[in-house]
Amino acid sequence: MATVGEWIEGARPRTLPAALSPVLAGSAVAWFEDGFRLGHALLAFVVALALQIGVNFANDYSDGIRGTDEDRVGPMRLVGSGAARPAQVKAAAFGCFGLAAVAGLVLVALTGHWWLIAVGLACIIAAWYYTGGEHPYGYAGLGEVFVFIFFGLVAVCGTTYVQIDRVTWASLAAAVAIGTIACQILVTNNLRDIVGDREVGKRTLATRLGDAGTRRFFAFLTALVVVCVVVMAGLTSWWVLLGLATLVLLLPATRTVLAGATGKPLIGVLKQTGIAELLCAVGIFVGCVLG
Repeated sequence: MATVGEWIEGARPRTLPAALSPVLAGSAVAWFEDGFRLGHALLAFVVALALQIGVNFANDYSDGIRGTDEDRVGPMRLVGSGAARPAQVKAAAFGCFGLAAVAGLVLVALTGHWWLIAVGLACIIAAWYYTGGEHPYGYAGLGEVFVFIFFGLVAVCGTTYVQIDRVTWASLAAAVAIGTIACQILVTNNLRDIVGDREVGKRTLATRLGDAGTRRFFAFLTALVVVCVVVMAGLTSWWVLLGLATLVLLLPATRTVLAGATGKPLIGVLKQTGIAELLCAVGIFVGCVLG
């Protein structure tokens, strides 16, 4: 039986800023538009957090039963390490998806936007089929695309929408910034596992771009974040440039990646990037409040 500590580690706490960050960024725009609703924002956070933990457990389960986690560097995997039975981890994943669905339904009932049920269903399907099913899209190099869409565009713009009933250009700029850093988390993870993924035929974007190409892609994403924050500041308030505080962590992480770090050093980059996403979102939120 896995211990409580092992279950917590299996939930991958380093990735959890990817759940809070889009809610903060989307709520920042709602605040700037004088439409911030705390209850709606909290429900959106429950949805995002449950989906994030759910996809982490789903990934653990699917990779574990395929044997792709048997020889890897990084946080433990419950199934791959044998700490928990596959059925237990699968149940945990769907339990999280169920919690996300319940919180989402409450949010839909409060807003009256019933079409959002389809969006929520798409989020759950995307979370499961990242590594689940017979043809997981994460094994086809599309993981970063879906992370950008669901943990960037959908999460940020959706948070804004349920509060002010519309999506603005500012929320879109914030969504691209947050979604880009969320992509960097996955890019780092896949760069770390590039050798093992190749051996088991897992065709992530990193295996397709190659080691050098993946490192350059990470650096490009850092530059894109800067552009998006500046654009958002121009659309709202120049105080939003506080979001560039993310560079305190993104720049060292980028240097480490470009320097050719492999294995365990990339775990540090993973942690830096996760906190950098949260720092960007906090800067954007504070900037919108001050603006």
